[in-house]
Amino acid sequence: MFELYTYWRSSAAYRVRIGLALKRQEYKSIPTHLLRNGGEHRAEQYANINPQMLIPALALSDNQILTQSLAILEYLDEIYPEPAFYPALPIERARVRAFAHAIAMDIHPINNLRVLSYLKDSLDIADKQQKSWYQHWINTGFRAAESQLAERHKGQLFCFANAPGMADIFLIPQVYNALRFDVDLAPYPNITQIYNACMSLTSFAESQPETQPDAHT
Repeated sequence: MFELYTYWRSSAAYRVRIGLALKRQEYKSIPTHLLRNGGEHRAEQYANINPQMLIPALALSDNQILTQSLAILEYLDEIYPEPAFYPALPIERARVRAFAHAIAMDIHPINNLRVLSYLKDSLDIADKQQKSWYQHWINTGFRAAESQLAERHKGQLFCFANAPGMADIFLIPQVYNALRFDVDLAPYPNITQIYNACMSLTSFAESQPETQPDAHT
C-alpha cells in the first residue's frame, strides 16, 4: 500500500489523492501539517523524506519516495495504465500537458502557502491585499483556461475527453482554491461545468479537502 504524506488543504496533495482514487489504489494518509509547530514539513524527519520540504510525497512499497505531484501522477499512469490520464494521440497529449502545466507552474506557485506567508509575514501585506493578489492571478490563469476549454468537443463533460484525466486532476483543486478566495466563477462557464461534472464522481468527491482525516485541524 502507498503512503501519502499529505495536508488537507494542499492543492498538490489534493491532485495526488484524486489520481490515486481514479486508479483505484488504496493508500495510507500521513497528515503533515503545514502550519502547526512552524510547519511539520520543515522538521528534520520530513526533510529526510523530501529534501524540498514540500507536500506531497508518496512512499512506495519498496520504501522509495516520489515527490512533485505531476511526477507522482505520471508514475501512477505508467504503472496503472487504466483509466488513462492522457489521450492516445501525441498532439492531444501535448494539449493536456500544456493545460496541466499552466496550472502547476504558472498559477499555483505564486499563490501557494509559501508565497502568501511571505507576503504577510515578511512584507507586511494586509489580508485584503493578499486576497486581491490571489484573485488577480487566479483570474489571469482562468481566463486563458476558459478559452482553451471553449474549444473542446461539444457535449464533452470533462476537460479534453469524455472521462476525467490529467487536466481535470489539476483543474479541480485550483477551482477549490478559487472558491475559497471568493473568485467569481460566472465568467468561466466551461470551468464551472467541468468542476460540477468532476465533483459528481466519487473519486473527486472523496478526495476533496473537507473529507480528509486531518481536515480543519
